[in-house]
Amino acid sequence: MSTTTTAGSGARAVLRHRNFRLLATGAAVSALGNAITPVALAFAVLDLGGSATELGLVVASFALAEVVTTLFGGVLGDRVPRNLMMQGSAAGAALTQALIAASLIGGWSSIPLLAAVGMVNGVLGALSGPSSSALTPQTVPAEELSSAVALRRLLQNGSQVLGFAFAGALVAGFGSGWAIGIDALTFAAAALCYHFIDVPRVTGTGVRAPILAEMKEGAAEVFRHTWLWLLIGQALLYHLFYGGAQGVLGPIVVKDSLGMAAWGWALGALMGGFMLGGLLNLRWRPRHGLLVGTFFLSFTAFFPLAMALSDQLWVILLGAGLHGFGLEVFDQNWEISIVQNVPEDKLARVFSFDVVGSFVARPLGLALTGPIATAVGYDTWLVVVACVMAGSSLLALLSKDVRHLVRRS
Repeated sequence: MSTTTTAGSGARAVLRHRNFRLLATGAAVSALGNAITPVALAFAVLDLGGSATELGLVVASFALAEVVTTLFGGVLGDRVPRNLMMQGSAAGAALTQALIAASLIGGWSSIPLLAAVGMVNGVLGALSGPSSSALTPQTVPAEELSSAVALRRLLQNGSQVLGFAFAGALVAGFGSGWAIGIDALTFAAAALCYHFIDVPRVTGTGVRAPILAEMKEGAAEVFRHTWLWLLIGQALLYHLFYGGAQGVLGPIVVKDSLGMAAWGWALGALMGGFMLGGLLNLRWRPRHGLLVGTFFLSFTAFFPLAMALSDQLWVILLGAGLHGFGLEVFDQNWEISIVQNVPEDKLARVFSFDVVGSFVARPLGLALTGPIATAVGYDTWLVVVACVMAGSSLLALLSKDVRHLVRRS
């Protein structure tokens, strides 16, 4: 397999572009707060007397709202300025996170309130998600796109490493409300960054069709590429099984054996793996990037497997790190594959179908993980999850469309 490499000068080059700096800064700042919130929210539900099933329902409310709204976010991302979509979403999320923080600090929060506000956050995130991925090519020249994607993801993951690493300690020391309040501030800062991005508006070649017709165009573009719809299907299985393993079982299993702070460290190791994968992506440009990425995607099975088979912190941290490393190598090559093979005026819609297809089953997985894992045993279910994650990734490599897709220089 032939490969190409680039020096660190590629990363320095993209930082010369003002719009990219603003995009990357906004994404990194909001990622910092978003890393703290899942840990804080999980323990907030548990502190309110919630069970594993109730925690799954709270997390599922966010995921369900996100899936339902994402397709509209994709159409709007191809219709209106993408930075405006991101700015409005970040500003709205700052307000909703501030509401959650105030309810927890003030002592008037409840599990239904957390679920309801979580749904609003899911809607806001869905409206901006496709625009965020589609905006990157507009901020740098085409020849610098690979470096821009890799560096943007690296900065986001670095912020998440810090957030996850300190999340457990923040919650233990100051409480869930103050920790989520930090997320509200980061969303406000991100909205300010997105406000100052100045890029040309992307438009299609003709008169805009109705929204549903444009959704249909996006779906047709997805099904035009076998590798695209096949790996979206693989991601559906991944999130159906893994969402509950991390969002529901992880905090309970790790807390019971190693303490509350250990779960934050585990998520920090997960993001550390993302950073290592990002550093590799900055320098390594495999010609068959989708093949390489899909192989490394099977490494994600190590995290649930480690939680199931060991109560040693170093084993869980290693499993989490390998998970993050494999997923980041895949994600960067996946994003480049989409950007290089999909028309620019359909990018947001295709990214929205990617999100919806990947996450559509996640709310179901989150809601069912608690009852199923309670019935069969937490460790047994985590082993099943690991087998599905590794097996579905390796089976995708049987497709010649996945193996033979060539990455352009």
